[in-house]
Amino acid sequence: MSAEILDGRAIRDQILEEAKEKLAKLKEKPTLSIILVGNDPASTIYVREKEKAAAKIGAEFRLIKKPSFVKQVELEGLIKKLNNDSKVRGIVIQKPLPKHINEEKIDKIIATEKDVDGLNPASNFYSTTAKGVIELLKRYKIKIEGKDATVVGRSKLTGLPIALLLLEENATVAVCHKKTRNLKGKTLVADILIAAAGVPKLIRADMVKTGAIVVDVGTTRIRGTKKLVGDVDFEEVKRVASFISPVPGGVGPMTVAGLMMNLVQATTQ
Repeated sequence: MSAEILDGRAIRDQILEEAKEKLAKLKEKPTLSIILVGNDPASTIYVREKEKAAAKIGAEFRLIKKPSFVKQVELEGLIKKLNNDSKVRGIVIQKPLPKHINEEKIDKIIATEKDVDGLNPASNFYSTTAKGVIELLKRYKIKIEGKDATVVGRSKLTGLPIALLLLEENATVAVCHKKTRNLKGKTLVADILIAAAGVPKLIRADMVKTGAIVVDVGTTRIRGTKKLVGDVDFEEVKRVASFISPVPGGVGPMTVAGLMMNLVQATTQ
């Protein structure tokens, strides 16, 4: 047995083409504004991918760069200006931010109708990663309703919103974390297993139910290399699972797709 690959790149391209068709019908192109603080290499790469996606769907892209020593009050003022700019339909504050910035306060300032990253607790949108994960499952016609799902990881960016969306799809959901006792016992009963803990190769083959759907959200760069690994031992688990997402090429592209879906929703709602 070898699992079918959940190809995030292929599904992302489908979604971007659909988004392009929707925006082509509008008189005015929406603007996606991204604030990038500092020069973190990974953040720069992520922003570039978002810029490429925006171009593909026909949206305007505005990148605002600020030095790592930017003050909280300046960042807040910038966000408020974007909130009041009628051309801007989506606002993204690229994470991570410097330690002196209060991220929680920043997230709450973004207008709920423009918070296309879904980070404001009152946002009109789900987080882009969570949206991407659910869309990936749906595009492969994987039934979620009635399934037992286990999410390993409880961060507000990934684990928790993924769990909430799975619940909305009528799955029965268990959320695990680093203090969960008998993690293997929780993962072995899952029809759908989401690994979002940020721990390389945490999920081994003996932790996965035969025929389970396994989605790997984790990405960790191996020190001294450009290689990325996920939370799942891919080579071993693919022999047990029925579907599995790779790293890279699985959830990563779907996060960008989720952002563009949210931008279209923000523009047309």
